[in-house]
Amino acid sequence: MIDEALWREAAGNVSWYRAPQVLLDDRNPPFYRWFPDGELNACYNALDVHVESGRGSQDALVYDSPVTDTRRRYTYAELLAEVALFAGALAARGVVKGDRVLIYMPMVPEALIAMLACARLGAIHSVVFGGFASHELAVRIDDAAPRVIVSASCGIEPSRVVSYKPLLDGAIDIARHKPECCIVLQRAAEQAPLQEGRDIAWSDAMANAEPAPCTPVAANDPLYILYTSGTTGQPKGVVRDTGGSVVALKWSMRAIYDVEPGDVYWAASDVGWVVGHSYIVYGPLLQGCTTVLYEGKPVGTPDPGAFWRVISDYGVKVMFTAPTAFRAIKKEDPHGVYLRRHDLSCLKALFLAGERCDPHTLEWATEQLGVPVIDHWWQTETGWPICSNCLGIEQLPIVPGSPARAVPGYDVQVLDDNGAPVASGDIGALVIRNPLPPGTFITLWQADARFVDAYFSRFPGYYETGDAGYIDDNGYVFVMARTDDVINVAGHRLSTGAIEEVLADDEDVAECAVIGVADPMKGQLPLGLLVVNAGASIDDDALVARAIAHVRDRIGPVAAFKQCAVVARLPKTRSGKILRGTMRSIADGEPWKMPATIDEPAILDEIAAALARLGYPHG
Repeated sequence: MIDEALWREAAGNVSWYRAPQVLLDDRNPPFYRWFPDGELNACYNALDVHVESGRGSQDALVYDSPVTDTRRRYTYAELLAEVALFAGALAARGVVKGDRVLIYMPMVPEALIAMLACARLGAIHSVVFGGFASHELAVRIDDAAPRVIVSASCGIEPSRVVSYKPLLDGAIDIARHKPECCIVLQRAAEQAPLQEGRDIAWSDAMANAEPAPCTPVAANDPLYILYTSGTTGQPKGVVRDTGGSVVALKWSMRAIYDVEPGDVYWAASDVGWVVGHSYIVYGPLLQGCTTVLYEGKPVGTPDPGAFWRVISDYGVKVMFTAPTAFRAIKKEDPHGVYLRRHDLSCLKALFLAGERCDPHTLEWATEQLGVPVIDHWWQTETGWPICSNCLGIEQLPIVPGSPARAVPGYDVQVLDDNGAPVASGDIGALVIRNPLPPGTFITLWQADARFVDAYFSRFPGYYETGDAGYIDDNGYVFVMARTDDVINVAGHRLSTGAIEEVLADDEDVAECAVIGVADPMKGQLPLGLLVVNAGASIDDDALVARAIAHVRDRIGPVAAFKQCAVVARLPKTRSGKILRGTMRSIADGEPWKMPATIDEPAILDEIAAALARLGYPHG
């Protein structure tokens, strides 16, 4: 059931060139279109409207880069001036409404400026995580066919400089589509050679530009394309529309995160991921907040107190990051010694998302911070939270292991393999009844048929999230695993997430992963991998024995959990997701491809060695 009053009111809080009279066009499901007759501009709503209302002197953006020892603040007026000028630089190179601009940048203010400049012109930006390999970048260049690519000479990691320009040049050489121009930000750490006739330095492009005004666009015109990995090897270009995104993201800032104009909001993510799009760039600026752009790590830049220093320095009210960041901090500083060196009285809530949050990590963060720690669930495709404890509406009791209830606008259900509803508490496929709310994806770029087939064909009338879980009697949703991480042990369906919950409860375990490996007798068996807290004194064999006993006690013999190993670290994507599928393929001896988004490829060799010691792959 659509809450028409909710979305009409939310749309009324947005600045339109032509206010929509039609709320929803539902004539061609699943291609639903919100506010179809409206006209607006996302950049105007993010910047101009605040300057025009007299708040131009407020900080819009704080840039903090421990890897370069740089701190910089931009007021709304200053950020607007930079964005308008770079929009002019793009326009001077022929960029018009509907053109694509690919952005391949590190975590620097210019990345955010480039995104908003595209929105200002009505161009469609496609941000690719900085440092992606040439082949993966080339695939995205060919799919999006950008007129201009905006990049930087390098990215900076705690221990090395990552040269972007050779990767970009290699991608353009491989790609069939050739951009007309590349604008390159030259960073102090490394100057990149520019190709005459194609490349121009950011500083030169800005020096010769004239500020560009906002271009009105239709509400259903694309705001951006964001690629997410696909099972076929061909990335899926998630398309977000402009009107739905502006309405939903602005509404979510108050309703979910309970932040008001002028509050400082920090999403410790990357602009290359959906969190960066929604809650570093658009959401906070639409709401008139100060957003924090952080170029660093939770540990190692310089220590496990990095996050606490940023919160204290800038008065962060609400923080949003991934559970893996807190597991890294907990591993290095399990007793919160570094945390207590900083005044965190400004912090009112911590939100976690991006992967399933085990109860142990949530409880540790709650104990250390003394504020509500909210696990919430959403996806690249949805663009904003599906389930959350909505602090701006009503704070619900926190239940560890659950992202609470469905956010207004989402109708979450659990279905069995035949599409029938399951009983309360039973695990099944988590789905969302159509239509999805505003701000969710409207299609895949140039792949309408794939959009339908991948997300709406298995359960007609529903969006298939790809996650498995259950809903309890109180309406709390429990997201237990990706659908393919629900394993079948001798006919019993078990969630690897439930086993991970038990393992993570051990005081000496920093983080863990459970994968289902092939077994000729039982079909599949769970296999656990444990990372030990810094300073833990227990030996590996004793920890493994204790872990196996805990699973047997808490879940029972039905889990058949007898295989476990201690490893130094787990393989993850750069956004912090554990590569369970890749580890499963290694254990089963199946062909696998090095994930484009992996943080440190060498970790997979360590995992393969650990699996080999356990006898995998068999034979």
